Amino acid sequence: MPRRFSLAPIAAMLALLPGVAYGQDTRIPPGARTDTLSAQTPLETEEGQLFLRVFETISRYHSTALGDSALWERAIDGLLEQLDDPYARVFTPDEYGRFTETNTGNYAGIGVQISLLAGRVTVTAVFRDTPAEGAGMIVGDRIVWVEGHDARDWSLDQARDSIRGTPGTAVQIRVARDGYEEPLPMTIVRDNVHVEAVQATLLDEGIAFLAIDRIARGAADELDRALREFGDLRALIMDLRRNPGGYLDESLRIVDLFLAPGQRLASAEARGPTGILETQSWPARSPARLADTPIIILVDEFTASAAEIISGALQDHDRAVVLGQRTFGKGVVQTVYPLLAGRRISITTGSWHTPLGRSLHRVRHRDGTPVPVVDAERQTIATLAGRELRSDGGVFPDLEVADDSFEPQEEALLNHANQLRVPLAVRIEEYAFELAKDALEAGGARPLPSSSFDGLADQLVEEGMSSEIVNDPVARGYLDWRTQMRYLYRANAHGAMLGVLARRDRVLAAALELARSADSPTELFARVAAMGDRQP
Repeated sequence: MPRRFSLAPIAAMLALLPGVAYGQDTRIPPGARTDTLSAQTPLETEEGQLFLRVFETISRYHSTALGDSALWERAIDGLLEQLDDPYARVFTPDEYGRFTETNTGNYAGIGVQISLLAGRVTVTAVFRDTPAEGAGMIVGDRIVWVEGHDARDWSLDQARDSIRGTPGTAVQIRVARDGYEEPLPMTIVRDNVHVEAVQATLLDEGIAFLAIDRIARGAADELDRALREFGDLRALIMDLRRNPGGYLDESLRIVDLFLAPGQRLASAEARGPTGILETQSWPARSPARLADTPIIILVDEFTASAAEIISGALQDHDRAVVLGQRTFGKGVVQTVYPLLAGRRISITTGSWHTPLGRSLHRVRHRDGTPVPVVDAERQTIATLAGRELRSDGGVFPDLEVADDSFEPQEEALLNHANQLRVPLAVRIEEYAFELAKDALEAGGARPLPSSSFDGLADQLVEEGMSSEIVNDPVARGYLDWRTQMRYLYRANAHGAMLGVLARRDRVLAAALELARSADSPTELFARVAAMGDRQP
C-alpha cells in the first residue's frame, strides 16, 4: 500500500479544482488564529483607520440606510474582488459543511461537480452511475434554468442549493450545450450518491485502462488494488480527462506508485502560518511499479490540479507519454483559514511545481477566463531523455489529438430532438438499460447488430421525430453507436464498451494503438514521435 505523505511544514490545503467544487482537501493550517485581531493588525495603521471611518460614515449617513451586516458583507466581497483571485472565497458555516461533506464520496444530490467558468455555472464532472449521468448530463453543460428560475447569472451557491435536495425528489433543470440551439430540459431524481474515483478495466491484450474521475480520498488505494489484481501488464492507460483534481497527498501517492525511491514527486512554495514563504518537496519512497511497462496518460482541457500533478510528474520523469489536449492549468496553493463566527476564508497562498520545476499554472481573470500568453513568454524545459516540454501553463500533451466532431446529419438529429423536447439521452439510457438487463439474464453482454436498436428508432419516430432524420444512415450510425456504448456499460462489459468508444474517441484510439504496438517505454516514446510526425 502506498505510504502517506506529510504536507508539513507548509500544511497548506491545495484547492485542486478549477473553481468551487466538492471533495477538496480542506485542511486549516496549524497556528491559524481564531481569536480577535491583535494590536499589531493593519486596522491600527492610518489606512486601516481610514477604512473604518469610511465604513462608519456610510453606515450612518448614506441614503440607502444599509445595515452594518450588509455593509460588512459587501466590504468582504470587495476585498476578494480586488484580489483578482478566481479561487478566493469566504464560507459561512453551512457552506463550509456542504463544501467538505463529500470528501468520502457520499452525498445526496444528482452526481455532478460544478464550477463557475466564464461567469456561468458549468458542469465540470459527471460521476458514473448517478442520476445526472442517467439523464444525459455531460461535462461542459451550462446550467441556465432550475425549477422555473433563470440560472444564467447564478452563483455556485445558488445553483448547488437549488439542485441538491432530499433523495427521491425530482429537480427540473435546463442546460445549454454546444451544438444545440435551445437549452436541453432534464428531469433528474435526486439520490444518495456514492462515487468511486477509479474504474479499472483489464482488456484482453493485457492492457489496463484506468479511468479516474477525480483524485478523491482513497483514490491511490483503489488504483493500487487494481494494479495488484491485474498483475503483469503489457501497457497501462490512465484516463485523466475531465478530472478536475482533488487531494494533493493522494496525487503524490499515485505518482509514487510509478517512480523509483528518491525521485521527486512535486514541490510547493506557499506562505505558512507565520506568513513567510516556505518551500517543500516530496520524494518517492516505494519501489517503482511496472518499471518496464509503457504508460499512457489521457488529458483534456478539463484535466486540472491534482490530475495535472500526476500527468506532469510522470511526463517530467519520462515515465509516461501524455495524449490529448492542453490541460486546464491550475497550479496554485489555496489555504483555508478560520475566521470569526464559524466562517472560513480560502485564498491563494502559493504555487506548486512539477519535479523539473515547471509551474503549470495558467493565470486567469476572476471570471475564470485565461489571460493570453504571447509567443515571447512561452517556455520549455528538457527532460533527462532530452524531450522538450512546454511550461507556460497547463500540461501540453506529447501527442496532441483532437476530439471527434459531429457530422451535419448528427447535429440535425440532436437539434431536432431538442426542438421537439424529446429527451434523447434519457431514451437512449432507458433502451440501453433494458438491453443490458436482458443480456445479464442471458449470462453476458456482447456487441449487438444495428437491428437491435430498431426499436429505439421506432420509438423516437412515434414521439414525433422525423423518420427521415432519425433513419438517415449517418445519424442512425451515431444513434446506434451511442446506444451500444450505454448498453455495454450498463451490462458491465467495459472492455467491449471501450472498443466501441474508440470508434469515435480519437484520443482513446491513439492510446490503444500505442499500447498494442510498443513493448517498452523507449519504444513508446519513439512511436509517439513518429505519430506526431504524421500529423499535418
